[in-house]
Amino acid sequence: MKALVCILLLLESFVFVVQQQVDGGLNENEISQQISSEDGRQNPPQTHTLRAEASTDRQYCDLGIPDIHAALRELTATVTEQKGNIRELTATVTEQKEINRELTATVTELRDEMNKKDEEISNLTLGQVELRKENRDREIAFSAALMESGSGYFGPFTTEITLTYRNVFTNIGNAYNPITGVFTAPLKGAYMFRINVTGRRGIHSSASIFKNGKKVVSGHDEQAQDWLNSSNGVVLILEVGDVVYVRLWSGRRLYDSVSNYNTFSGFLLFPLREQEICRM
Repeated sequence: MKALVCILLLLESFVFVVQQQVDGGLNENEISQQISSEDGRQNPPQTHTLRAEASTDRQYCDLGIPDIHAALRELTATVTEQKGNIRELTATVTEQKEINRELTATVTELRDEMNKKDEEISNLTLGQVELRKENRDREIAFSAALMESGSGYFGPFTTEITLTYRNVFTNIGNAYNPITGVFTAPLKGAYMFRINVTGRRGIHSSASIFKNGKKVVSGHDEQAQDWLNSSNGVVLILEVGDVVYVRLWSGRRLYDSVSNYNTFSGFLLFPLREQEICRM
C-alpha cells in the first residue's frame, strides 16, 4: 500500500511537468515560479500544507519501500519454509500409507492363517469324532461263565453239544450271544479266544473251540479222582460273520459253581484290511 502511494505521487508530478511544457514551453525555474505564484494567489496556506504533506509522503515512501522488501523477503522465507514443511508432511503421509499397506497385508495374512488354523482344528475335531466312533466300533470283547447261579455238572452227553455260557461278565459290542453260546465277528480282524475247562471225581473233562464248524483247539484233562482242570487259547483271523463257539466232547463232564471254573472269553486284537487278510 505504501509503494502504491509513492508511485501515484511520482506519476502526478510527472504529468504536471509534461503538461506545462506542452502548454507554454516553460523551463524549470518558470515552472517553479508559476507553481509558487499560483499557490500564493489561490491558497497559500494550502500550498504549504500540500508541500508538507508531499514531504511527509516522500519520507513515508522512503521509509515504506524497504519495509515492503523486508516483508517480501520474510514472506518468501515463510513460503519456502512452508513448502519444506509440506514436502516433509507429504513424505510422512506417504510413509504412513506404506505402513498402513504393510499392516493391512499383515492383518490379511494373519486372518488367512487363523482361518486355516480354524479349518485344521475343525477337521481335526471331525477326525477325532470319526476316530472315536471308529474306535467304539472296534471295541469288541466278551467274557462269560457257564452257570448264572448255584453249582452242578454238565454232561456227560452221547453227542457233542455247544456250551452256552450264560453268566456274562462283559459283552462289549454285543458280539457274543449268551442264549446260543456263539460269538459272531462284526469286523474283519485278529481275535483272541480262550477257554477254561474244569471237572471233578474222575470223569474226563474235555471241550474245544470251533470256528465255522471246525475244531481249532481243545482243553482236556483226565484224572482218577479229585479236580480236573485245563485251559487253552488261540488267535483267529475272522471275517465279518464268522462264528466261534465251544463244544463239550461226547461222554465228557464239566463242573461249575459260583466260583466260575468254566469260562469262555474273547476280544478283538486289531482290525485288518482286506489286503492284509488276503496276505495272511
